[in-house]
This record gives sequence, structure tokens and C-alpha cells, in this order.
Amino acid sequence: MARPIRETIPAPDKIPVALIVNGVETQIKVAPWTTLLDALRDHLNLTGTKKGCDHGQCGACTALVDGRRVNSCLTLAVMKDGARVTTIEGLASNGVLHPLQQAFIDHDAFQCGYCTPGQICSAAGLLAEGRAKSANEIRELMSGNICRCGAYPNIVAAIEQAMGKMGGKP
Repeated sequence: MARPIRETIPAPDKIPVALIVNGVETQIKVAPWTTLLDALRDHLNLTGTKKGCDHGQCGACTALVDGRRVNSCLTLAVMKDGARVTTIEGLASNGVLHPLQQAFIDHDAFQCGYCTPGQICSAAGLLAEGRAKSANEIRELMSGNICRCGAYPNIVAAIEQAMGKMGGKP
């Protein structure tokens, strides 16, 4: 009995996606399965956003999309067409660090630094949400961001400092 001939199915065309990344309008063409994380890193060369677990469990890939924190490894780029995306590279303004970036330095809120961009972006989203009023609430609302080095007390202190300087607002 002859084996059936297998037809080759062509890969789908790349899809154009328009994003405003760190204040800059950009257009990229990506495969439909490209995550926002891979679009940022591989298509836009913004490597501050890290690929940790690639399953949405560690928070290293956290970026802000339309002001809300998201796990960019779980978000398809094509789903965010037209969105405003802020990465760690876009938080500083005119050469001045964002208050969270400065607070992380002031409180030595990192050791290896791998999780730091995701921690800072998540903290910026946390401050924008305005829900955290205490250290316990900060810990709870930041629980999706893992630091394998264990710098949690310093991270909380840094967020509290930034919250005080910013009046609880980003």
C-alpha cells in the first residue's frame, strides 16, 4: 500500500503590528504566534525585558501595556496592535531616572539584576493602580514577580520610597 503524499502547508504570512513603544511609533511584521516579549527583544532590540520562565510565572518579562502591567511572554504581539508599550528602557525621561529606578539603586533592591526590569515595570504599574497602601499590600501585589536572589525587603523599601516621592502616582 502506497503512503499518501503529504502536502506542505505554507507558513502564514507575517502580520503588521503598529505599536507605540516607549513613546515611539513603530511598525513591525511578525508571525501570528510571536509574543510581545519576543517582538520587543528580537524585532525592536529592547533587551531590558527579560525572558525568565516563558510561562508567566516569574514576572521577569513584565512590561506596561496601555499603563497596565502584563506578562509579555503570555501576550501575543498581534493582540496589542495600536497599544502603548512601556519597557524599562522607556521609564527614564530626559536622562533622569524614573523615581522607581533611583529607589532601586538607593535601596540596593537587586543583586544579579535579572528580575529588576520586570520588578520595576511591575512596581510602576502597581503605583499607577493606586491600590497598595502598606508594605504588606506591596508584597501581595508584587507577588507575581520572583527574585531568586531574595532582595524582597529592599524591593519593598524601594517601592515605598518611590510611592512617597510620587504621592502614590507614577
